[in-house]
Amino acid sequence: MKILKKPYVWAALFSVLLAGFTLFVLLDTFAISRVYVVVVGDSSQGSEDAELSVTDESSAPVSSDGSQEDAAVTENSYSDGNITITISEYKKYNTTIYVADVVLSDPDALKTAFAESSYGKNVTEKTSAVAEETGAILAINGDFYGARNSGYVIRNGVLYRDTSAGSSQEDLVINQDGSFEIVKEGSVSAAQLLEDGAQQVLSFGPGLLQDGEITVTKSEEVDKAMTSNPRTAVGIIDSLHYVFVVSDGRTSESEGLTLYELASFLQGLGVQTAYNLDGGGSSTMVFCGSVINNPTTDGKTIRERSVSDIVYIGY
Repeated sequence: MKILKKPYVWAALFSVLLAGFTLFVLLDTFAISRVYVVVVGDSSQGSEDAELSVTDESSAPVSSDGSQEDAAVTENSYSDGNITITISEYKKYNTTIYVADVVLSDPDALKTAFAESSYGKNVTEKTSAVAEETGAILAINGDFYGARNSGYVIRNGVLYRDTSAGSSQEDLVINQDGSFEIVKEGSVSAAQLLEDGAQQVLSFGPGLLQDGEITVTKSEEVDKAMTSNPRTAVGIIDSLHYVFVVSDGRTSESEGLTLYELASFLQGLGVQTAYNLDGGGSSTMVFCGSVINNPTTDGKTIRERSVSDIVYIGY
């Protein structure tokens, strides 16, 4: 009998070990936070191998020659001589869509920021919290880079990750002059993008518009996403003229958008290049400290999801 019992003992032990390993992998992928680089100021140079803290001694201009001090602010607008933002609300495709029309005098006002001021894995904060910490005038959620192990990450002129998510992965490149371009990771390295002057590289996608033409099909969708979703996108109309777009979704009041609907809507605004960012429960727009949209994951509870990064306008 003892001999017969031994295989069952080993099988039980193997099952326990397998369950433990599986749990660890799940926690490591979705829950355990790891900080690789602490960013103090606008940027910090580092790698995934060590923590690093660098102080940026430059300060944001806050003076009478066009700044936050002299800004004219209303419930749906902001203007200070350097930055002009107008918030509009649309109803299309049975969906509520929020559009921030942004005109800048300096491309440096278009920035990104990490949750907890840290580049890492599963390091998250609410979009509104990161916006408050950075003094953002306008902010939307970014590409949620921290939930993945691949996909280029360049933020504020610093390369943090050069691991490709695949040859067909489309990234948004925001250049030093504020121009947009959409590239495939299989066609260029992150190091080359940085050398060519990329200030930001966001890796989610897909691209929605190029040269004013829709680049997604009616059946195209983000992997594992539902057909209609809350969405976040950013686009450029002309030099230093942008739109930040967030839609509600998954509720009876607002159905949500397909990628093609989102692209069509942006095309109607005159956008030339547009890119899809992380959506669903992540989709959030913050303006002057207030959440503008109704973020939801399940359609029942209106609540912000914590994310790993934001795209914002500020000093």
